[in-house]
Amino acid sequence: MDVRVNDILEMKKAHPCGGKQFLVLRSGMDFKLRCVTCGHEIMIPRVKAEKHIKKIIRETNNDEQ
Repeated sequence: MDVRVNDILEMKKAHPCGGKQFLVLRSGMDFKLRCVTCGHEIMIPRVKAEKHIKKIIRETNNDEQ
């Protein structure tokens, strides 16, 4: 799964605060994610995160050529 830094992941299960969207701060064997709603940061193994991803929201930058 192609997950990059600054992508927003919409998860199947909500964070305890009620938010389902997380900003990717770091990707690798683990993901460092920040809840968009409350700002809480979590580290989660890549395998576990990929199972819970519903949708990847990526801002396309068309300025790069």
